[in-house]
Amino acid sequence: MAKPPMNKKKGMSPDKKMKKKTSILTTEKITWVDYKDVNLLRRFMSERAKIRARRVTGNDQQQQAAVAKAIKLSREMALLPYSVRQVQQRSKGKGRGERRGEQELSAEDAGLVDRYAPDAEVEEFDDVETVDTDATFENPEALVGGDDE
Repeated sequence: MAKPPMNKKKGMSPDKKMKKKTSILTTEKITWVDYKDVNLLRRFMSERAKIRARRVTGNDQQQQAAVAKAIKLSREMALLPYSVRQVQQRSKGKGRGERRGEQELSAEDAGLVDRYAPDAEVEEFDDVETVDTDATFENPEALVGGDDE
């Protein structure tokens, strides 16, 4: 005897129907979504501050439009972030840059250091004049042509 055809999801037979996800708004009987209610709006956002899809939250079309509009408005008012800063974690195993044949480059070879830059020695100049700033504020003409009188 042949097996019944499988559904699109793995392991689901066609006679089993998926339970529809209920919205947070309907379970808590919220009729109007306020852009100032940050705690409610954060429940409709991912960790990276993206708006979750309808199929994930269970909202109907009108609820999803109201939630998206409220999230966008609260982002504009700086109550919610547009994105969250992510810190990259590096694994100790073989990852990018540690393939066969690749060698670790020095800072000079990688182009991070200018090999033609002069050394950091400071030259002293003997012919540089210093200007007394207190006298300049009292007599501003001293800066322009003070010694020509």
